[in-house]
Amino acid sequence: MIDFPFLLDTLLKLLAALPTTLTLFGSSLSLGLLLSLGIVSMRVSRSPLLSTPARCYIWIFRGTPLIIQMYLIYYGLGQFSLIRHSVAWGVLRSPYGCAVVSLALCTAGYTAEIIRGGLLSVPHGQIEAGLACGMSRWALLRRIIAPITLRQMLPAYSTEAILMLKATALASLITVWDVTGVAQQIIQRTYRVVEVFICAALIYLVINYLIVRAIGWLEHRLTPHLRERPSDGEAATAPLDAINHSNIQRGSV
Repeated sequence: MIDFPFLLDTLLKLLAALPTTLTLFGSSLSLGLLLSLGIVSMRVSRSPLLSTPARCYIWIFRGTPLIIQMYLIYYGLGQFSLIRHSVAWGVLRSPYGCAVVSLALCTAGYTAEIIRGGLLSVPHGQIEAGLACGMSRWALLRRIIAPITLRQMLPAYSTEAILMLKATALASLITVWDVTGVAQQIIQRTYRVVEVFICAALIYLVINYLIVRAIGWLEHRLTPHLRERPSDGEAATAPLDAINHSNIQRGSV
């Protein structure tokens, strides 16, 4: 028998922890995006003094597990007196701050490569045409490079956003009581693993669906030239349909 009262009570308790998950996701994703802009600007630089550190950063954070990075930040940085007496200790002293920093540093490495792929997809001919029209570097970036890069990176970035939302569940391992952390607390008291984790999975599933729909809507708005156009027959009959509809309205008046 399905225990609906228990499922409803569990769902309400998990929804109470949803703001923690959403703020953790939003803070880490925003901070990671800002950090990735600096990393990708260094990565595409022709100077080895700039591109080499960016390559090493991406290599490290894409090549090591996120849980190890989170443990090193949460358990490891506090061992250094320089960190404990710095301004950063105000953030790193709390589990939530360590979770945000570790998630942001990790997603910055992936996002930088996503942005770089979008930059490489910009047709060189359009850049040359913009320069030939007398555009400045800033105008060229704002009107040609940035819009095309954004359109090209959105599908891959939507996947990264979904992965980041699911990665916030790891924050429960350092005592951040998000949806997964509260689910583990309920399981420790009730030993009902299946029901609790099904409720948690439904919450993550709904949020991921909303993220996909939001990014899909943005991608649709930014790619009007790729929208489905009417066939030749429909295009030919469209003016006639409009005229007939106008005549019907006039006759009714």
